[in-house]
Amino acid sequence: MRQIGYHILYALFYTLSLLPYRVMYLLSDFLYPIVYYMVRYRRKIVRHNLTGAFPEKSLPEIITIEKGFYHWFLDYFFETIKLLSISSDNLLKHIEFLHAEEVEQCFDEGQPCAAFLGHYANWEYLSATSLAMQRHPEAVMGLIYHPLRNKAFDRLFLTLRQTHGGTGIPKKDILRHLLRYKQEGRMSLFGYIADQGPKWENIHLWLDFLHHDTPVFTGAERIIRKMNNAVFYVDMKRLRRGQYVCTFRLLTREPDKCEEHALTRRFFTLLEESIRRDPTCYLWSHDRWKRTHEEYDRRVREGLLKSH
Repeated sequence: MRQIGYHILYALFYTLSLLPYRVMYLLSDFLYPIVYYMVRYRRKIVRHNLTGAFPEKSLPEIITIEKGFYHWFLDYFFETIKLLSISSDNLLKHIEFLHAEEVEQCFDEGQPCAAFLGHYANWEYLSATSLAMQRHPEAVMGLIYHPLRNKAFDRLFLTLRQTHGGTGIPKKDILRHLLRYKQEGRMSLFGYIADQGPKWENIHLWLDFLHHDTPVFTGAERIIRKMNNAVFYVDMKRLRRGQYVCTFRLLTREPDKCEEHALTRRFFTLLEESIRRDPTCYLWSHDRWKRTHEEYDRRVREGLLKSH
């Protein structure tokens, strides 16, 4: 049944991906009032997240950002589907990579790389990163992801992410793969989408992020230190519909010399700067602030969790 479900999904989305961008955006515009006004997809979560993140903004300003988010979110959906059929040359007309040569410089000197990124702009288009590596086409370009519960959709998104030379690896398996690449002498650049909300037992650090006391993952930083990766922040900008710029900003080539959690803190500072530059392109529909520090402290006091 899983195989059948995947093939049905793939056939449906592949057919949809064959539509020109302009037709996809017409569909996006058509669906917007249905999703926003009728279905009201996660409207309460989005409004709650926005009002908490921007307490200085008036309600009309919040609603403007909110509507902009839903327009972008539907565009993101169709743009991502497009990855199934778009050629690599055509894809590079929709995303530009800046400072990729700094990543290749690290490869030249035998140092693999890691990149922090968030759910901002169209992060799925980063699956084309390998196309920007002129001197190291053999390097592994990958994204660490959390598998979806629905196996058919999980396989579909893995296919999307690997169509243009990317490598998708579940987060529980990444260290094993990185150690193998190191033994083989292969260079790699893996992206860590590090703004997801950790489970209670995985909370090791709280940060002020968008005016929220926010629990954050620190596992990416621990892996980066262990592998001695050069560390980049992926700063994405949406110029207009279907046009993105990805800038690799080098944070450090010596992660072991940074203070504990310094890289994680720096990532969230930079991500907040990106979001404030254009808040419509962030994934506000994710309920990332559902876990509070008060509830965490209560669980620790009652022995339900170990304190960190």
